[in-house]
Amino acid sequence: MGMRIAIIGATGSIGTQALDVVSEYPERFTVVALAAGSESERFSTLRSAHPHAHAITGGSRQDLVALVEASAPDLVLVASAGLVALPATLAALRGGAAVAIANKETIVAGGELVIAAAREAAARAGTSVLERLRPVDSEHSALWQCLAGEDPASVAALWLTASGGPFRERGATEIAMATVEEALAHPTWSMGAKITIDSASLVNKGLEVIEAHRLFDVPIAQIHIAIHPQSVVHGLVEFSGGSTKAQLGVPDMRSPIAYAMGYPERMATRVRSVNLFERGTLSFAAPDLIRFPGLQLALEAGMRGQAATGTLIAADDVAVTRFLAGDMLFGGIPALIEAALTRFVHATSPRDVADVLALDEEVRTFARSWRPSAALTRGSHA
Repeated sequence: MGMRIAIIGATGSIGTQALDVVSEYPERFTVVALAAGSESERFSTLRSAHPHAHAITGGSRQDLVALVEASAPDLVLVASAGLVALPATLAALRGGAAVAIANKETIVAGGELVIAAAREAAARAGTSVLERLRPVDSEHSALWQCLAGEDPASVAALWLTASGGPFRERGATEIAMATVEEALAHPTWSMGAKITIDSASLVNKGLEVIEAHRLFDVPIAQIHIAIHPQSVVHGLVEFSGGSTKAQLGVPDMRSPIAYAMGYPERMATRVRSVNLFERGTLSFAAPDLIRFPGLQLALEAGMRGQAATGTLIAADDVAVTRFLAGDMLFGGIPALIEAALTRFVHATSPRDVADVLALDEEVRTFARSWRPSAALTRGSHA
């Protein structure tokens, strides 16, 4: 029968590519549960392809918990947006399933709860935390692969790479005044609108630093970022002996998805290897925190703890939504995030899921009502 796999977010980019991997190894994986945000032709096709799988659309948090419990999976791929799958993630870990995590909100807003559950699950199973909670994001997968077989005490630093997005060469004022069309023109990756905007602001990279801090138990001060326009090197680990290991690959999410699904084995995929002769020069540069203030705010939030990171990701989500709707210019995103972090500076660190969700809603309510300055509205530049 093979490994029983549940996919939350089955019709999104990650879910779709995971099902591509499943189709390559039908003898190895059995899809036992599928969840999507809404009904669609794509989801109807998936129901037909996997007639014995539990399948739901538009499910609540408790519906997703029930789905996980009813399907008894060995592995749950969490690829949905937002915090809707946080309780299901915890239920999967506590129920003995491994989790392949491709959801930033779960780790950034509720990471301390999730990591605690993963540690308990690892102790029960006699395995590592990363066998129970497997990163899918390309940068975190790269770090995971570089850390395989290494003594954690020998790790001096982690390095995450970023393409630099569409504004890599632009000045601070030009970036702040950027339009939706300009921000969505990512030079390397083909992604959804939300993550593309977060990549343009480099907030996404700050969120990834927070995730790496929690997933790999490395202080934020020892996690660095390198702007790498070619997007060939996805992550590096620097060791105390003076060596640095890097993971290279073409920009194709099927590679990290397959690594998480097949772990500890490395499954073959149809993804081609990097041809270094074709790629030519690889360049690296430090990020500019003046031109990209959202990254600075994210790093500061990571240093402050879970209340600040929960505030950060909720405020950013509303800010990006308002930017995409034409409510403000690009510079309004870091301005709103900064206002929210200031407003909730004394928020208590969430102790359970209810606390995480309550803070998330409170921050969103504030962010929806926040008014940008006239200089950051579209009308002032018409």
